[in-house]
Amino acid sequence: MGAIASPSVRKLAAARGIDIDALAERLGRETIAREDLVGPPGQSGIPAGQGTAYWNVDHTEWGPIRTEPLSRIATVASANLTAAQQMIPAVTHHDSADLTRIEATRRALKAEGMRITALAFHAAVLARCLREVPRFNASLSADGNALILKDYVHIGIAVDTPHGLAVPVVRNADRMRVAALGDAIGDLAARARARKLRPAEMGGASMTITNLGGIGGEGFTPIVNPPEVAILGISSQEVRPVWDGAAFQPRPMVPLDLSYDHRVVNGADAARFLRRYCALIRDPDALLMLGPGAGSPPA
Repeated sequence: MGAIASPSVRKLAAARGIDIDALAERLGRETIAREDLVGPPGQSGIPAGQGTAYWNVDHTEWGPIRTEPLSRIATVASANLTAAQQMIPAVTHHDSADLTRIEATRRALKAEGMRITALAFHAAVLARCLREVPRFNASLSADGNALILKDYVHIGIAVDTPHGLAVPVVRNADRMRVAALGDAIGDLAARARARKLRPAEMGGASMTITNLGGIGGEGFTPIVNPPEVAILGISSQEVRPVWDGAAFQPRPMVPLDLSYDHRVVNGADAARFLRRYCALIRDPDALLMLGPGAGSPPA
């Protein structure tokens, strides 16, 4: 007697070239259900190595649907992120930084008619850290046998656009003052949303910042953007009680999420890197150079 299966399951099996009786015998079952046909490769009737073939489901069986094609940007990003997730042994380290002094500075500047986003300060701090810790400003060679250390600091800024995720790059960010960084980020983000970025403004970043602080959330695990070896995620700041040695004080704290390629960066390296980052955010005197920038990196 053959395996027991509903007509819809038999139809799906026939469409995929799966012998239901042979599958039932291999699984040691008398009844075959839909999930036996659409499970992970090697655990279903679909041979391993056929990629996403097991996702080929007729969704109309459960109700009305509509199809929306992905944009070119989304398609390219999808392929890159899939490869990164599959090939990079990534770990995410979490920490929080005290924004008290940066927020006070921003308020004072706003009163004088000068608006600088918190993201500009984050970019300045990251640029400084990449100069101090060259291992994060690096890429693995294609064969994985050498580390390519970069003598420049370019910061990628992930931008959410109606057409998909874009990552324009601020070149030589370590040689720009905070105000100039803010202007550059604002300009790149606006042109990314308008699809007016030039090819030379994409790619080649030392490291990327992905900022979800304006949307919400307490933390996330960003995917490393190869060939970079790390990516910094920023979540929403909130006021938290922080112990100052004598009492709890309300402080604006921002969660930070540092994902890194474990082939290059060890956990202790990541923890020290983010600790240094938090220290610069907490005491940003060296970064408070607000005029038009260029020249040597901040001392």
